[in-house]
This record gives sequence, C-alpha cells and structure tokens, in this order.
Amino acid sequence: MSKFDIDEALIRKLGSLLKETGLTELELEKDGQRIRVTSQAAPATVVHAAPVANVAAPAAAAPAKAEIAKNALTSPMVGTAYLSSEPGGTPFVKVGDKVAKGQTVLIIEAMKVMNPIAAPANGVVKDVLIHDAQPVEFGEPLIVIE
Repeated sequence: MSKFDIDEALIRKLGSLLKETGLTELELEKDGQRIRVTSQAAPATVVHAAPVANVAAPAAAAPAKAEIAKNALTSPMVGTAYLSSEPGGTPFVKVGDKVAKGQTVLIIEAMKVMNPIAAPANGVVKDVLIHDAQPVEFGEPLIVIE
C-alpha cells in the first residue's frame, strides 16, 4: 500500500471552491488517490432546485421534465456558469437564436479555469434554464436546444 501524500494547497483550493459555489461536497480522484472535501453548510445555502425563469412562467407553459432532459444541454462539470464572455456583456445566445454544432453557448468556470461549452448540434435555443454567474452541478440542465 502506497503512502498518501496530502496536498494542503489543493485541499484549501477545494474548500474555497465549496464556499464560492455554495456546494456542500467536492470529490477529486487522481492517480488512484481520492480526496473528498465536504462542508457543513446550512440548508439555506443549497442551490435553488428550479430556475427563477421557470418559476415566473405559467405551469402549462413550462416544458415537461422529460422534454427538458431530452433536449437540454447539461453541465459537464461543477462550477459557475456565465452566459457572456464578460460581466454585463452580450450573451453568447438567447432564446430564439439559431446555433451551430460546436458554437460556444456559455462558459463554466471551474477551479479558476474558463471552460467554453459548445452546442452539441445545430438547432434553435428554446430556453435558457440558468442565470448568469449561477453555480451549476454536473448533469444540471443548462440550455434547451431543439
């Protein structure tokens, strides 16, 4: 059994990321070693389950969960989602825009790295399910493209 070297700087970075994103747990595995950092945050810090845009819409107009899951671009990672390249900038896409496969539709910041997220196929943006600078989790629906 090999010795597990503790990287205190990495643990501190992960702890900071927990605070920044409002998440309660992060897990990282590399070269057969796993680090899990958890926070005992109060329930009030939990990320909202439903985006505000859907809350304001009438229930009949909101897409069904199965439809969102089928057509939604989901987050490939945990981080903070940005809808434009700079604060207050023009959004990459908005409802009604035509997008091409590979076109950047948003950015997710994870561990101080900006990751462009591309449209998986050609289509039209039907709904943007998140807000600018919103923390997102892996697998969370972000944008509906049909």
